Amino acid sequence: MKGIGASPGIAIGKVLIKKEPEIKIEKLAISDSGQEIQRLKEARETCKEQIKNLYDRTLKTMGKKEAQIFEAHGMILEDPEFFGQVEEKISNESFNAEYALKEVTDTFVELFKNMDNEYMRERAADIKDVTTRVTRILLGIESTDFSSLDEEIIIIAEDLTPSDTAQMDKEKVLGFITEIGGKTAHSAIMARTLEIPAVVGVEDITELANNGDYIVFDGDEGTVVLNPEDDVIEEYKNKQAEYIKLKNRLNELKGEKSITKDGVEVELVANIGTPRDVKGVIKNDGEGVGLYRTEFLYMDRDRLPTEEEQFEAYKKVAEKLKDKPIVIRTLDIGGDKELSYLDLPKEMNPFLGYRAIRLCLDRTDIFKTQLRALLRASAYGNIKIMFPMISSIEEVRQAKAVLEEIKEDLRKENIKFNEEIEVGIMVEIPAVAVMSDLFAKEVDFFSIGTNDLIQYTTAVDRGNRKISYLYNQFHPALLRLVKMVIDNGHKEGIWVGMCGEVAGDPKLIPILIGLGLDEFSMSPISILKSRWIIKNLSKKEMEEMAEKVINLPTAEDVEKFIDENIDIEI
Repeated sequence: MKGIGASPGIAIGKVLIKKEPEIKIEKLAISDSGQEIQRLKEARETCKEQIKNLYDRTLKTMGKKEAQIFEAHGMILEDPEFFGQVEEKISNESFNAEYALKEVTDTFVELFKNMDNEYMRERAADIKDVTTRVTRILLGIESTDFSSLDEEIIIIAEDLTPSDTAQMDKEKVLGFITEIGGKTAHSAIMARTLEIPAVVGVEDITELANNGDYIVFDGDEGTVVLNPEDDVIEEYKNKQAEYIKLKNRLNELKGEKSITKDGVEVELVANIGTPRDVKGVIKNDGEGVGLYRTEFLYMDRDRLPTEEEQFEAYKKVAEKLKDKPIVIRTLDIGGDKELSYLDLPKEMNPFLGYRAIRLCLDRTDIFKTQLRALLRASAYGNIKIMFPMISSIEEVRQAKAVLEEIKEDLRKENIKFNEEIEVGIMVEIPAVAVMSDLFAKEVDFFSIGTNDLIQYTTAVDRGNRKISYLYNQFHPALLRLVKMVIDNGHKEGIWVGMCGEVAGDPKLIPILIGLGLDEFSMSPISILKSRWIIKNLSKKEMEEMAEKVINLPTAEDVEKFIDENIDIEI
């Protein structure tokens, strides 16, 4: 069987199927809505206590970053709009609390699930997790406890909530497999933090497996074998031993430079979303941050963050990373990433709409506050500013003009900042790639955002499963645009990085080395493996490979050529 590798590692062991008691919610007419609302409030209070306990446990066993999931769950419980709608339904329609909660939950979950952004789609799971917990309390149903298992097991479930994952005893849970979910699901993220192997998206696994079955799987490749023969078990035991050796070998690379066999040095940096993520950058020996997504400062709250709040967040990252480079992307909100407190227009094509730099140049009050915070924080570390969703030279000049205005204000106020701060743009729109020779005269660096560049180049909505097969990082058109951007950047003497998923793809790293990419920004856990790959490559040899690859006609041909001609096995 095949799924999506969500957390690396080899798992070998007995199966435990997680099947919760079926929750049957009846639609009942009630006579005392006040009493029903009181039942709901009491269930919420009990739920808050449970979630607080989960927060404390997760904080102790995994750290603040992972525990924050339960802070978000607590915020859902406190959400006056959400539970206000539930209470309104109870009062106006005289429904029982369980049914009213289900109706409102279904509406919200459907709204989030239909968003184009995978991160936002995964938030539907948070709402479902919290409201299911409240419903169980209302109905008096106990949930499965993974914190006190008697033996080592591999959990199989249709899905696992963050609550499920947080309770797992790492000594007893050897791994888990789910039928649904993706790499950005909270359960997958927490599995990687716990270093528990996991595979998601394995169809019908709960029907095919039984309690007590034996199973083996590879959390990197996503392969699963149910009730394997002895020789397969032996094969996976060997794989497991090799994986442990590999981790030890990669850890030996900490402190070393990311340099090819023929002496070409590149930077391996990390993508982060909050100051808490810096811990992972340091743990995995990242050489800095290539993409700090600042929009997370603006989300899960009911108002815009103040200048002071932003300054403290940026300053914290700068101080922790000292003189290492930190590329901070200005606010990329709009489209599928909405803020409840901003009245953004509903759009037919949100990815092509009022978002990112377009919003910031229109709402300069928001933009200026962020730029002041960024400039002030630049006095504490090696911060660089990056503008997203640029499509024209005019936008770059307008954004730089606003930045200069803020610099002048800070000078008058005698507030320190880095006068030589570097300013760059994300290259994620084909128009910018095609005109990159001219854009390179306007900025200090480029960072190629391949996630959107693939989408815009191939006219494929990456959130549309029906056509997802057309969204392909091996597309020769993408690689040609990447080459164009790198070449044009270098002609003007600026460095070129990449912060999309392609930057951490083991198959494409050799080609990117051949194309001359200077900086690779990726998930922190990919850094050491990428360093190993780079240290075992010759740039000169990869230049020849890259030249051949960009002249191939199809994505399939590109991937096949790499598989047959470049040895990237560790």
